[in-house]
Order: sequence, then structure tokens, then C-alpha cells
Amino acid sequence: MELKFLKKTFRWISFTLIVLVASFQYNFASLDAATMVNKNDDLIIEELRLRVPSQYKDNWINAEKEVWEPWLANKKGFLGREIFYNKDKEEALVLVKWANKSLWKSISVKEVNEIQSIFEENVKNELNLDRNPFVLIYEGELYVQG
Repeated sequence: MELKFLKKTFRWISFTLIVLVASFQYNFASLDAATMVNKNDDLIIEELRLRVPSQYKDNWINAEKEVWEPWLANKKGFLGREIFYNKDKEEALVLVKWANKSLWKSISVKEVNEIQSIFEENVKNELNLDRNPFVLIYEGELYVQG
């Protein structure tokens, strides 16, 4: 009789431990991320991270102003942009604000690639290089919350 009780107790304790361990394995941070609102009719921010060697930082900023800014200014839904630079990482962050995702994504990839080619040719000619020294590291999108 006592052996039966011990077996039941052991099973109950084992089950409880398994449930506890399994519950702590769950990533609760993902719950916060799940609440983000991603509508196509809300303000969206295009996020671009680039590798920009410090010796070319000023050249990069000038090329951005000469090529990308005038092109963006004529795009429907474009609301502005901000440029940041991390000297230690030699990394740039460009945040481009759009009225909504639909307007942003209505711009063809072909057109973006054409402007990028002009940008790269200007940079290579100015710096007398055979390749563009500014490498895209990350491209993403951010939605304003709250």
C-alpha cells in the first residue's frame, strides 16, 4: 500500500516538474512582439543600415543628398528621412518615413535599382574606386506604436 502511494506521489511530482520546466522554456518576449500593429494604411518607416567606412562618410552623405534626396522628394507618400552615423561601428542608419506601406511599396524595384546604380556610379567616380564602398547590411520596416 505504501509503495503504491509513493509511486503516485512520484508521478505527480514528476509531472509537475515537467510542466514547470516546459513553461519556463517559453519565450515570453514574443508575446510583446505579437501586439504590433502592421496596417498598410499607417505611417511606416523604412530602416536601412549600411557599412560606411569613416574615411568616406562625408562622400556618402554628399552622394545621398545629390542622388537619393531629390528622387525621394518627388515620391508620393514620402514624408522625410533622418540619417545617423555610428563612428565606432562605421555604420549608418537611414530612416525614411512614408505615409503608408502601400505608397512606399508602389515604387518599382526597377526604379529603385536604377537610382541605386546612379548613386553607385557617382560614388565610384568621385572616389576613383572600382566598387561601391557602402554596403547594405540590413533593410527593414518599423511601425509607430501607441
